[in-house]
Parts: sequence; C-alpha cells; structure tokens
Amino acid sequence: MTNKNILLCAPICELQELNNLFIELTEKNCNQHCKQCYIDFPLNKKVKDFISIDKIKQAIEETKNEKLNCIYLTGAEPMTHPDFNSILRLCLKRTNVCICTNGSFINEKKARFLKKVENESDYSIIYQLPLAHYNEIKNDEMRSRGSFRQVLHAVKHLNKYDFYIVLCITNFYKENNKQITEELTKIFKNIDIVLNDKNIKINEPWQKSNSTEDLSTINGTIDCKNSRILTNKGVYSCPFLANDYRGRTGSNFTDYSKKVSLETDFCNTCIKNKEQMFAITKNLFKE
Repeated sequence: MTNKNILLCAPICELQELNNLFIELTEKNCNQHCKQCYIDFPLNKKVKDFISIDKIKQAIEETKNEKLNCIYLTGAEPMTHPDFNSILRLCLKRTNVCICTNGSFINEKKARFLKKVENESDYSIIYQLPLAHYNEIKNDEMRSRGSFRQVLHAVKHLNKYDFYIVLCITNFYKENNKQITEELTKIFKNIDIVLNDKNIKINEPWQKSNSTEDLSTINGTIDCKNSRILTNKGVYSCPFLANDYRGRTGSNFTDYSKKVSLETDFCNTCIKNKEQMFAITKNLFKE
C-alpha cells in the first residue's frame, strides 16, 4: 500500500462527563478589541447579540442530572450583557460560577455588590482575568492599551472582598512558566495581594493559521472531554469553536453529540497545552 492509499482522519474526542458548562453571553460584544483575541470582531460596529435568559434556563433544566462543577460565563465580554446580574443569580442556584472577564467593569461598588450576590448562594463565584505578560508594556502590546492596569485594579477590589481569582496568562512571549509566576507574585505583592499556584494559569498561545502538526496524540487535559458551550446558535464543543460549524454538537442539551472531531488548528493548541485551556483544574470552590 502506498501513502496515496492512506486516509488521514482527525482523532475523535468523546465527552466522558459534563462537568463544565460554558455559556456565551455575547459572541461579539466587547469593550476591548485585543490584538491577539481569537474572536474576530466586526470593525467599527457594536453588535447586540446577547443570549436570552430563557435559553439559559432551558440549558440549566436540561443538564439538571449532570454533575456540573462550574458554569462559566464567557463571551466576548460577558459583563456587557444587560441581564448579567440576573443570569449570575440564576446560575448560582445550580452550581459554582466562573466569570471570564477582562475586568474593566469591576470597581469597588461592583465588587461589593457581587459579594452580596455570592453570599446569597451556597456556591462560589470565581473570576478569571486575562494577561499576556507580567510587563505592562508587553501585555498591552498583545492585548489593548490600559488592559494591564485594568486587571490590577479589578484584582485589588475583588481581593478586598475575598473572591477567588485566577489570572489566565497566554504565554505569547514563550517565557519560562516559573519566571512568569515569580514575576507576577512580586507585582501583586507590591499591592498587598498574595498569589499562589492556584491563582495563576498559564496557557499556550492559540493558533489562527492552518496547522500541519500531528493531532493523533490526545492528552488527558483537553476541554471537550468534560465541557460544552451554549451559544445563541446551539451547543458547541468548546469556546474556541463556539459558533463554528466544525465544533457544533447540537441545538440543545436534550439531543447533542458526545463526540467531536479534532480537526482544527485550535484543537492542536489545546492538545499541546499542559492543562485545560478554559476550565479551572485546581479546586477553588467552597467545600
């Protein structure tokens, strides 16, 4: 048999258990358009594409028998949703909630209010905030101007009210993980915030171009093994492939596929990453 007769097939990842439910509150609405974001934003246009509360209620009902550890409110920027507070309260009735935000909406007043919301629940609110580097200039080169200080500002207020915080670092500059952790620890120590390994999550940079690398070896950390994302358009395998036909698994959680073909360059990024790209793997929830 010659190489011409060999069919190259993408590997299949099967959902083992639905532990993480991502909800895309908006696909394109964000107050920051970071240079290296994996979302393609429309130029000079503010999109109002917010998911309805009814769709979220339906998804929570359809997954009531699943062992959800956390619901992730994501986007673009989830806190731009006009019904964000109501959605947060709704999700906290079901399980822990992680807010994946750029931090620009978090100030003293908002942090105090959100602590009140958390105290009404038996579950935790966790905040996942993005950085590209521990150096302000390098960070803002990859993200957007002022984003570094916005994250520090948000962390300061969230820390005051004892929220769990995860800094999600996309390692665009290919630096040593230990150095990144040490430098971030120093920076936050200067504003009286103590970080440990649970507060820092370091990811490989995503790839937008077509990849020819081998996707045949799947490690145990890939998100689509225990996660799905709900969007306005249906259920998808992961946030990278939200609203992408290659990641679509169904229209709702009563009839969706447990299998997904790992055929994209984003899949290659996830496979190479040392831990899950989107889900929190360390235990930060209330006992």
